Amino acid sequence: ETYPPISSQQLKHKMSLGPYAAELVENARAIAAPGKGILAADESTGTIGKRFSAISVENIEENRRKYRQLLFQANGLEQNISGVILYEETLFQNTDDGTPFVDILKAKGILPGIKVDKGIKPLAGTNGECVTQGMDDLDARCAKYYAKGARFAKWRAVLHIKDCVGATPSQVAIDENAQTLARYASICQQNGLVPIVEPEVLMDGDFPIEVAAACTEKVIAACYKAMSDHHVMLEGSLLKPNMVRSGSDAAVQATAAQIGVATTRVLQHTVPCAVPGITFLSGGMSEEDASMSLNAVNCAPGPKPWSLTFSFGRALQQSVLQAWKGEDANVATAQAVLIARAAANGAAQQGKYTGGTGGDAANASTFVKGYVY
Repeated sequence: ETYPPISSQQLKHKMSLGPYAAELVENARAIAAPGKGILAADESTGTIGKRFSAISVENIEENRRKYRQLLFQANGLEQNISGVILYEETLFQNTDDGTPFVDILKAKGILPGIKVDKGIKPLAGTNGECVTQGMDDLDARCAKYYAKGARFAKWRAVLHIKDCVGATPSQVAIDENAQTLARYASICQQNGLVPIVEPEVLMDGDFPIEVAAACTEKVIAACYKAMSDHHVMLEGSLLKPNMVRSGSDAAVQATAAQIGVATTRVLQHTVPCAVPGITFLSGGMSEEDASMSLNAVNCAPGPKPWSLTFSFGRALQQSVLQAWKGEDANVATAQAVLIARAAANGAAQQGKYTGGTGGDAANASTFVKGYVY
């Protein structure tokens, strides 16, 4: 799908963005290109250590570098990956021959991105709810990341459903996270980075899909009200929400088709058509379930004025890690697994995935209750 160019009159309303406005729009649209999505490789040092532990690989910088090199040098990665989210350490690392990872990605036409939040902190007086930290010095860090070659950023907020009567997520948690996401988005755009706004409603609990839909709708609506108040240019931004699903412990689990309809309906109620792309997180689904659910979202009825695509971490890498096992001899095999999984999701983005990619690892759950990274 092609978009009409943003008019000079529209840009005049966004003069505060200075020289970056047109670039932000161009990059957001590039990430949301048909058949493409995002590889989320922004696991913190602690989180990647847990992944390495499962395959008996020591969590040291050199092993982290070698693993990310495997991902970024995969032949044909650019066919279905338009952007890669990096952890700060990775943004400044190089390949074996000294080529910066950022340059490897750019040579493939893949936009480098950067995780800029600093994790979650408790909201006192709430039922275990939280808000994301990292606002201090964010402008300076964004400027530094842009200078290094990053062109988009990600900030994750976490919302909890702890009941089925609407008490959680609480209004204070919704408001605090919405305002923080909007302020982050504004700061990113001031410094040339396309903000990915990620308000993740965790699917931990025994609630039905209807409760997940109501809560997700309330959260996303609050985010777009806050972004309007903060003068965020939606054309140069992206949304990274959870898909609307049954709680992880629910007795009845929604089908992929039901997930597709419920998710699409929530987005139709809340996300302005100016937003070029919605890049779903996988939320602990298996690789195959994530792909099938993304396909179902794209096949759901009704208007869908945005690219509906993926920003998967666990659901793109679990089988890759199992194939690699830290061995240089397994790099080519692991890269082939990554390319196959990316192609499956590229097909799902277009509503053309019929299933069957990968073996047992692709069907294994990646769910972690109360997931942090």
